[in-house]
Amino acid sequence: MKRLILLAILGVGLVSCTPQKNTQTMEVPTEWKHTTNIYEVNIRQYTPEGTFRAFEKEMPRLKDMGVKTLWFMPITPIAQKNKKGTLGSQYAAQDYTAINPEFGTMEDFKHMVDEAHKMGFKVIIDWVANHTGWDHVWTKTHPEYYLKDPKTNDFQIASGMDDIIELDYSNPAMRQAMIDAMKFWVREADVDGFRCDLASWVEVDFWQQARPEVEKLKPLFFLGEFDELDSPEYGKVFDASYVWTWMHKTQEYNEGKISFEDLKQLLGRYSAIGDSSMRAWFTSNHDENTWNGTEYEKYGDLAQPLAVFSVTWNGVPLIYNGQELPLKTKRLEFFEKDPIPWTGKNELHDFYKALLTLKSENPALRGGDPAATTQILKTSADDKIFAYIRKNGKNEVLTVLNFSKENVNFSIDDENATGTFTNVFSGPVKNFATNKEFYLPVGGYAVLKK
Repeated sequence: MKRLILLAILGVGLVSCTPQKNTQTMEVPTEWKHTTNIYEVNIRQYTPEGTFRAFEKEMPRLKDMGVKTLWFMPITPIAQKNKKGTLGSQYAAQDYTAINPEFGTMEDFKHMVDEAHKMGFKVIIDWVANHTGWDHVWTKTHPEYYLKDPKTNDFQIASGMDDIIELDYSNPAMRQAMIDAMKFWVREADVDGFRCDLASWVEVDFWQQARPEVEKLKPLFFLGEFDELDSPEYGKVFDASYVWTWMHKTQEYNEGKISFEDLKQLLGRYSAIGDSSMRAWFTSNHDENTWNGTEYEKYGDLAQPLAVFSVTWNGVPLIYNGQELPLKTKRLEFFEKDPIPWTGKNELHDFYKALLTLKSENPALRGGDPAATTQILKTSADDKIFAYIRKNGKNEVLTVLNFSKENVNFSIDDENATGTFTNVFSGPVKNFATNKEFYLPVGGYAVLKK
């Protein structure tokens, strides 16, 4: 499958990060996408029961925390042939239009979606279009839907992952069957969109074909697992995309491998993409938590400042279930039952509630909206402190993050920061006319609103 060349966007100013409008992106009337956040749900590990019905009991807590969109990892049956571990990967589908019995029944899923909608949530489901498991129903009914390995004359293994096999996107009938399967979930369960797994491993013209067809049923939100720095043409189809480069580079920064200036330059490249698509910012997800470590293992004291950044920078924040606990050292098993060790005391519930509520209610934090501008502020400690202000009309949100490994006293003396602000977390008022001084400890942050 064709890989795309990384495009380096040069010449971006480091002070101004106001994005430019890209008019080529597909316009879709999903107004809620500008104020939403996305909470990833691993049904298998969420509760001891690991079912839709059990998860329903958790939704009032998530609503109180400010969660707006629930993303469910794949809900389809898992292929048994060549499966990994005891339970197999949720990303090795056996049937695109059925429910994994491990999680419950189709009626259970529909009931959960209905209850979620009644509570004001949007619901998106993981869609794995690049590949299936070895005993997917299509391997028997339509083997021509798959690529073949000329060496074995069998189905082609997908990129070295031996529990999955590649689909053939040169086959028009397979494409239509895939589109019909996506439409099934919109029609039958009224889902609000798709998180598309390995989106850039599938030819972009499939998504260009599929999205308008599926959206004949209703406007949808499409989140793609690709980095728009690598795959710019995919950004013209999807509402939001991953920031893999940012995620890896922030870890390298924490490990002392790159400079703070490198991070700022990278943000400039992301901002230059424009507002016709959004970046999805995150510090953890199902893959990262299991295979690469928790956000605390990767980022140390930077974990919370980066979480604040993910919500307050231009885009849409992604949160993985359990981050509110938090899962400081707990890596959830992928192929086995391994429930989140809930204690009944989620230490970061109020932390996320303050941030997510601000994101959804304050126009200055609207993602993908040219009216909400972003400006990096000058401080007396620009080598340690990252400060920026977002504005939309009279609404302003100022974020200050300690990106260093030491306590920092500093001041913000920037013409873009004026007037009186209230600290979102602690309440004190700061008037920049009389007090420009700040103190942040290691791992410190402050979010202030005008």
